Amino acid sequence: MAVAVPTPTAAVSVRQDGATTLLVFSGNWRVGQPLPDPAPALSAIGGTTGLRLTAERLGNWDSSLLAFVLRIYDAAIAGGQPIDCQQLPDGLARLIRLARAVPRVERPPAGARTGWLARLGHTAVDRWHRLPDLLAFIGELTLAVARFFMGRARYRQGEFFWLIEETGPRALPIVSLISFLVGTILAYMGATQLALFGAQIYIADLVGIGMVREIAALMTGIILAGRTGAAYAAQLGTMQVNEEIDALRTLGIPVIEFLVLPRVMALTLMAPLLTLYASVVGVGAGALVAAMVYDVGFNAYYFQTVAALSLPHFLVGLSKGTVYAALVAFAGCLCGMRCGRSAQAVGEATTAAVVLGILLITISAALLTIAFQRLEI
Repeated sequence: MAVAVPTPTAAVSVRQDGATTLLVFSGNWRVGQPLPDPAPALSAIGGTTGLRLTAERLGNWDSSLLAFVLRIYDAAIAGGQPIDCQQLPDGLARLIRLARAVPRVERPPAGARTGWLARLGHTAVDRWHRLPDLLAFIGELTLAVARFFMGRARYRQGEFFWLIEETGPRALPIVSLISFLVGTILAYMGATQLALFGAQIYIADLVGIGMVREIAALMTGIILAGRTGAAYAAQLGTMQVNEEIDALRTLGIPVIEFLVLPRVMALTLMAPLLTLYASVVGVGAGALVAAMVYDVGFNAYYFQTVAALSLPHFLVGLSKGTVYAALVAFAGCLCGMRCGRSAQAVGEATTAAVVLGILLITISAALLTIAFQRLEI
């Protein structure tokens, strides 16, 4: 007949070995079972010049023992007391070393939030510290573009043509859809007011000049920011995580020329064509609205559009589209090269690329519009 052997309960005893205090752990330490009161062990820490942890008749143990020991360990460290864990079981000692290898992150207490002025100051200081890296990136990219036009830049031509295909032809479906819808909205908004005066024919002027000069370039830039700029940041950020960029630097390959330059040039070269295509689609959408809703003939709409548009309108639109695309490529590559070494950092870099790209587009759109108006172009 088998006799049940009682399981020894978890216990910790305090002993003195000269000037050193011994904490002896024994019994079975299991989650869900009664554990000893840590107060005697914690109170023994303050009146000693040294603390040693050991085990006698220690049975089965799990994370409950580790948590108990770490609590004592932290209290001894906070009180400036030396602590010796070498006489503990090897597995427990290794877990303690692993737990203490990474410093604990102290979270601020609930309700103790930093004021908006302090957050603004921290952000400004952080941007100021990043300014040298930003200027270095701009300088290296400028030199790389100069070497590109001199035919001395080092990059893979196969990748360059693949990037042209990705940023140009494969972007046509989304550019077509957005431009058609924006042209339709613009025509409806203008026609609602023009119909009050019987001037529906001037829908052609409104849609033509608006799409060619401003809206086609702006919408194309925003589409490229969400589609291509984010892709650039994700590609370069993933290469940072995989340490591929570090490997290229180790091999002596100029990273800016090899990775950033093809992306910037591909998007900048495709931007005028995408802007022109978006203008044509938007004007066509306006023609459909004028003909089907407001009884404006296609021939009349066509001749009115030709009379309203001039070469400066096209040049202004194409130049704006090119500037927007260059800024989007710059933002995507910059955020990708600044990416950290984790999967979360890749997501943050992608988000930052889209936000920065749209912000730069908005600022440049305002400045260019004011400049062209002052120059009467």
